[in-house]
Amino acid sequence: MKGSDERRDQTITIQGVPDLGPGLRLHLNENTGGCSPKVVEAVHAFTAERLALYPDFRDAIFETAAFLGVDPDRILLTNGLDEGILLASIAFLLPRAPQALVELGAPDVATSGQTEILVTLPTFEPYLQAAKAMGARVVSVPATPDFSFPVDAVLRAITPNTRIVYVNNPNNPTGQPIPQEAIHRVARAAGHAVVFVDEAYQDFMAENFLAAAAEYPNVMVGRTFSKAFGLAGMRVGVLIAPPSLLAPVRRVMPLFNLNVVAVAALRAAIADPSFRAWYLKQAAQSKALVYAACEKAGLRYWKSSANFVLIDGGARAKEMIAALIARGVFVRDRTGDPSTPTCFRLTTGVVEHTARAVAALEAVCAER
Repeated sequence: MKGSDERRDQTITIQGVPDLGPGLRLHLNENTGGCSPKVVEAVHAFTAERLALYPDFRDAIFETAAFLGVDPDRILLTNGLDEGILLASIAFLLPRAPQALVELGAPDVATSGQTEILVTLPTFEPYLQAAKAMGARVVSVPATPDFSFPVDAVLRAITPNTRIVYVNNPNNPTGQPIPQEAIHRVARAAGHAVVFVDEAYQDFMAENFLAAAAEYPNVMVGRTFSKAFGLAGMRVGVLIAPPSLLAPVRRVMPLFNLNVVAVAALRAAIADPSFRAWYLKQAAQSKALVYAACEKAGLRYWKSSANFVLIDGGARAKEMIAALIARGVFVRDRTGDPSTPTCFRLTTGVVEHTARAVAALEAVCAER
């Protein structure tokens, strides 16, 4: 037992990400303000009998569709958007193309013998992990030096073997938005492939592609309720696409992929728009605090359309990251990514938390 306790106390990854212990969690883009009190009420209302039942998705589907302004047959609830990415990979990256893509012009079988996904770098790692698990080839296009979307290079990289083009808007980890016209160009050029528009952070933007997506039979939009709604622990995401494009995904997804508590939490969160509105204001104020601190310290940063800011620590990046973590401010180390070799990412949510993070950042910079 003693050995087991010692192993449990170590910072190791058994599943998920390492637990860094007590501190300010600004490394995973969680909502540090929690979730709506109505969600907590919904969770507390569960009885032992209700917890023993499989979930009924019907009301959640209709309410989510109404919230998004789409028809119910155009959405599919997922266990976090990560599951949506995985399911799309399973559905569309098998050697033989599903009928939905064949009807859009994709070859029955990849002409090279290997299906492809197309991403811009830096990118959200689950795209790559899921593709590699399916044996697909990852075609990557580097972003421009200022991290803007390289639309012309993306268009040149599309091939008959392209099955999924990921458009991460705004981008994680840079927070950079993608112009609407650029997404239109990709959707038209990759008409035989799934153009997966990942809008995990769209709540923090002034615009999104959801309404425009209805024009295209090949566009799938991914959303999550982890960020603005604070349901990261519940794992609730949604895919929005034409029914024909969702059909191959439905065939490979688990029947009860969301648990009954998550379904109730989703419904309660949607029913309380005031919490989301409060958090969006907090995030906007927090980003302004971080921008000002970076300018004062002479640190390069990128203005963000999400609830985080990418900061360039230069030659001292690793030292700064370690110093912030030692002060109980957990930031995301991006130095292992060749696209962001001197950077770290800081979640900008609740102003009180951001103020503490900024104070720690200023103290670290003052030690130089």
